[in-house]
Amino acid sequence: MPKNTCTRILATIGPATASDEKIAELIDAGVDAFRFNFSHGTHKEHKQRLNVVRKLAKQKGRYIAVVADMQGPKLRVGEFRDNKVVLEEGQRFVLDMKDELGTKERVTLPHKEIFAAIKVGDELLLNDGNIVLKIKSKTANSAVTTVKVGGELSSHKGVNLPNIKLPISAITEKDKEDLKFALKLGVDWVCLSFVQSVEDVKEARKLIGDKAMIISKLEKPSAIEELDEIIHLSDAIMVARGDLGVECPLQTVPVLQKKIVSACRKFARPVIVATQMLESMIEKPTPTRAEVSDVATAVYDGCDAVMLSAETAVGKYPVEAVKMMNKIITQVEADPQFFQNIKKNQGVSFCIGEEDSIAYAANEISKVLKVAAVVTYTTSGKTTFLIARERPNIPIIALTPDEKVACKLALVWGARPMIKKSHFSSFDKFEDNAVQAALDSGLVHHGDHIIITGGFPLGIKGRTNILHTVHIK
Repeated sequence: MPKNTCTRILATIGPATASDEKIAELIDAGVDAFRFNFSHGTHKEHKQRLNVVRKLAKQKGRYIAVVADMQGPKLRVGEFRDNKVVLEEGQRFVLDMKDELGTKERVTLPHKEIFAAIKVGDELLLNDGNIVLKIKSKTANSAVTTVKVGGELSSHKGVNLPNIKLPISAITEKDKEDLKFALKLGVDWVCLSFVQSVEDVKEARKLIGDKAMIISKLEKPSAIEELDEIIHLSDAIMVARGDLGVECPLQTVPVLQKKIVSACRKFARPVIVATQMLESMIEKPTPTRAEVSDVATAVYDGCDAVMLSAETAVGKYPVEAVKMMNKIITQVEADPQFFQNIKKNQGVSFCIGEEDSIAYAANEISKVLKVAAVVTYTTSGKTTFLIARERPNIPIIALTPDEKVACKLALVWGARPMIKKSHFSSFDKFEDNAVQAALDSGLVHHGDHIIITGGFPLGIKGRTNILHTVHIK
């Protein structure tokens, strides 16, 4: 059965958690969704692990979401002759396209697009922002820089270009092959890296269609400039605080996180907060107090899910990290101020039609009528997204005839997906089916009220126009 908490846990599978036993332990510890990072691992490994997740979820009576995270463009320097160099502040350092091993004076940067986009005076960040280079002059294939902030630079370290929009697609040739494979496997969500503009999301949609839902990772400042448009075209959003914290001033990341979470709530899109949430648990069995507060803040803000990356992929204490995440979520959601806080953070809902209005009204009714749960019929999952946006202080029982939709909904705040048919010959059967599902969930009992939402005429996809209350005798 699903957990009682509303906020979801997305955990990354990696070498530390690839076995059947570890995956089972992670599910039991509270994982709702698994991230498959296509920057690492082989197709064969991903297939084996996904099959294990599906098998164990079925055995445990759970719907677990599977997220395929595409690598995206990786901008990196080439190799150094001695694997690394130490750059000193004020020295001259050249980036070029030469196919030669790097030295303290130069290194290969095999990305012509970077040389086309940069201008004199721009700054490049290397090695997660620990090294800063300022452009002094450039050609089509090279750039002379001055080291503004020095330090150790080793082979294949990443390059970030703050406030520079690169003329490249978010989907590389590798991503296209990975995407074909992931969709063939039947993943529920695809995570799109390096999103710079709405055009990147449109390109992904053409390739993916309705075979999976799209999560756009926000890690570039240019994406923040088109925030509403990107959210509207995506199915969900990930606040990728790692690269975002390199490309933007660190002190702005908490502000951007709140802005993104609030905007996602407005458009009824699930939002995931990711990166370094329990980072110290990669090596230690307990997190820092600051990390605990960081997770709690994301939960208080009303995010749909919090994510573990290296903590579960390669960490020494993956199961403990999930258990700790679950404890933090449970503690925060038990706070009497929790629902008041997430209501304050919601902002104005983006209501444009029947579905939005029904979801809003269902939540308002739940405040004045003692309701045990809202039962929503959904064939695509979007109706549940709308109900979840309102963050009702009652369970959301999502009835769908499609197991794939049920798995997708495992990543949505408060949703308890159940497989039930949605085609009925009469309204009475529509009501009876919802009542029975509510009782079967164990969340509702005789004597309780429930709210039912759905579409009429019955069985028509993509329409929600019914709001019905029932007192279960």
